[in-house]
Amino acid sequence: MSLQTEGPNHAGDTEYQYVSGQFRGSFASLFSRFDALNVQALTSNCWQLDLRYGPHERQTLDLCPAVGVARGTAFYFHAGYWHSRDKAQFRFLAPPLADAGFNVAMVNYPLSPEVRIPQITEAVRAAVPALIATLPDRHKSLPLFLCGHSAGAHLAIELAANTCSAWQSQVSAVICISGLFDLVPLVNTSLNQKLVLDHLDAHDCSPLYRVRSNELPEGYFLVGGDETPAFQDQSRAMAQHWASAGNRSRLIAVAGQDHFSVLDALQGPDGLLLALMNERSTGC
Repeated sequence: MSLQTEGPNHAGDTEYQYVSGQFRGSFASLFSRFDALNVQALTSNCWQLDLRYGPHERQTLDLCPAVGVARGTAFYFHAGYWHSRDKAQFRFLAPPLADAGFNVAMVNYPLSPEVRIPQITEAVRAAVPALIATLPDRHKSLPLFLCGHSAGAHLAIELAANTCSAWQSQVSAVICISGLFDLVPLVNTSLNQKLVLDHLDAHDCSPLYRVRSNELPEGYFLVGGDETPAFQDQSRAMAQHWASAGNRSRLIAVAGQDHFSVLDALQGPDGLLLALMNERSTGC
């Protein structure tokens, strides 16, 4: 069963809920500003760009190393509905985290329709051990933070829930921003021209239905207060499933923010992303 969307308008219109209703006319100017911040980010820290973690041309990551004494390592998986966008569009998020003592890996991954979502999920599993192997010895055992936005939040959750990974016990928190955890509604949208999901595939790719009990890291589920009801329901449902299984969970609605402006509330030295990582790294 997929999520049921509440709301006075477009309640049963999945195309609106997941595509057209999420669009804002401000996106062009917002991304233009993000582009300027990305240029500035590359000049302010000692990046290592396009480090390879697998054979596919998009299995690469950018590392923004921790400044001073390292306190942890964060992985960030970008948005784009598994078929678009690039790590380079979100580099601006990394320097404030690095300046606070966190290694930050901005991760690219193969895209659909060249590969299907299960293959994308499998591809990103290699990113964590590949980066850990390159870090200085004193950094290899640091706490890990898995962060993702939209489709990237789906990938972050899939990694966090993979308890067979040798590094899984190091994961301190998974931080999901406007995530997609039930993929069944996407089957009936224009997105499926690229995703090529049937209902069984979509269910199998939905971490909402595979939450394990009492063995997963702290889950933070953030969503913009101005996003469509379906996106808000996705985060609410995942937070509830995470908690119902006995895992620590928090739902955070970011008032007045849409699907991409929510990143403004996260970024910077006073942003919510660093605040949550600081909270976990100090054991609060």
